[in-house]
Formats: sequence, structure tokens, C-alpha cells
Amino acid sequence: MFTFPQIDPVALSLGPISIHWYGIMYIVAFGGAWGLATYRTRRQPGVWTAEHLSDLVFYCALGAVLGGRFGSVFFYNFDRFLQDPLWLLRVWEGGMSFHGGLLGVLAALFLYARSIKRNLLDVADFIAPFAPFGLGAGRLGNFIGGELWGRPTDVPWGMVFPHVDAVPRHASQLYEVALEGVALLIIVWWFSSKPRLRGAVAGVFGIGYGVFRIFIEFFREPDRDLGYIAFDWLTMGQLLSLPMILAGLGLLYFAYYPGASSPTRARG
Repeated sequence: MFTFPQIDPVALSLGPISIHWYGIMYIVAFGGAWGLATYRTRRQPGVWTAEHLSDLVFYCALGAVLGGRFGSVFFYNFDRFLQDPLWLLRVWEGGMSFHGGLLGVLAALFLYARSIKRNLLDVADFIAPFAPFGLGAGRLGNFIGGELWGRPTDVPWGMVFPHVDAVPRHASQLYEVALEGVALLIIVWWFSSKPRLRGAVAGVFGIGYGVFRIFIEFFREPDRDLGYIAFDWLTMGQLLSLPMILAGLGLLYFAYYPGASSPTRARG
């Protein structure tokens, strides 16, 4: 059995300015994804330029932060927002939703694709291999912040979160780092290393994330304000992940249905 190390959420204080680990992990997430994207663009010169990439990172970062915050409010914490509307702006306190962030990124990609006159799926296929790095960094931030802990367990690697209770629990945040971050990165990076039909890479990402998230939710403590949505086991995270799997399957179907698509530009 392990004990959560009680990491100070403030990484560095400079006078009145406090730099939180949560914010640092967002910088790591976008910086790492940017580095991976830069590596890919150098292997396919002429398809994506450095200017394209910097603009794309800006659009994605804006969409992820705004969408993630609004998703957290409307999917999970609407009652808290009604009691304290300014909480919406205190991003450093945590409270971000992946599914909300995904919707924000999709909206941002739509606007970006229109601005450069490219197909939305081509853009989505390009960024899909880099997204798991950001997801893994974000989940590591959840662990450092001591939030989104797991369900009680008697496994030898159970962890006690003293700020919660004295019961050993699954360190579900680290499970998410391993699956949504590392494993998904390997799968989507490998799949996208060769030319694929338009929408296929994004489809694999959607299916992979949805399956991993639904699986991990069985080890993660349900949100206290929501509990189980149905059947005494279905959580909000699982409910929101089901459309991702269906959308991913739909993208793969249209990609590989004869004559339904054309090769995407994303390649390794």
C-alpha cells in the first residue's frame, strides 16, 4: 500500500504570483504535443509549415481551455457554478473536462480548417497522434493535484489519499496516464506512421480514447455530485465516451468504404 505524497499544488511562488502545478502541466501538454508535431512536419516538408503549426497549436490551446472549462461546468459542476459564478474563471483551481475540451478543439479546428481552406478531417488526422501526450500530461496534473482519485481497493498497489480518507484506493489518475497517454500515443502514432485514408487516424483516436476511458471509469470514483447515471455502474465519463467510439467507428467506415474517401495528407 502506498500513500499519496501530498504535493503542494503551488510549484513556485514569486511574490504575489503563484505558479500552480496544474498550469505547468498544461504548458507541458501543449509544448510536448507541439514538439511531436514539429518532428512530424520535418518528415513531410511542404505539407505543414512552421507557421501552420504555430497557428494550429494556438487554436487547439484556446479551444481546449475554453471547452474544457465550460464542459466541466455544464457536464459536472453546474450547481457549483450557480453558487459561485466566478469559479468559472479560476482555472488554476482545477475543474476541466476532457469531453468539453474535445468539443472546444473540434470547434477551433473547424474555424482553423476554414481559414486555411483545408478539409477538417485532414487537420484532425494530423493532430490526433499528438493529442495523447497532452492527455497524459493532464492526467499527471490531476494526480499531482490529488483530484479524481479512484475507488476503494484491496490490491497491493492501492494508494491512500489522506485528504480524502484512510481507505486504500486505485490511483486511477496514473492508470489514465498509462492508457490514455502512453498506450494511446503508441497506438495512434504507429497507425499514422503510414498514409491512411481521410478520417481513419482521427477514428482510431476516438475509438481508442473511448474504450480506455470507459474501462478506467470502473476504477475511478464517480463524481460525488453525480454518482452513477444509470444501472448503478454507468458514469458520466462513460456516457460521454460512448459517442466517441461510435464517431470513431463511423469515421473508419466512411474511410474504408470503397470510393467513400481519399487518402489523407497526414503521414509519418
